[in-house]
Amino acid sequence: MSRLEQIEKQVASLSPEELEAFRSWFAEFDAAAWDREIAADVRAGKLDELVEEAKADYNKGQCNDR
Repeated sequence: MSRLEQIEKQVASLSPEELEAFRSWFAEFDAAAWDREIAADVRAGKLDELVEEAKADYNKGQCNDR
């Protein structure tokens, strides 16, 4: 049995209360991982082109509040 399969089996056996606590923990864990990924992409310049495009659109008056 793989490590992932073991984790899946353990999660499936959680009580409703434990599952709710796990969901809350995982949501925070996942959000932090996403934040780290975005920060790394910014440092690596992966978003520079999108930033410049957004600035150009803003300067052309092509942005709105929606």
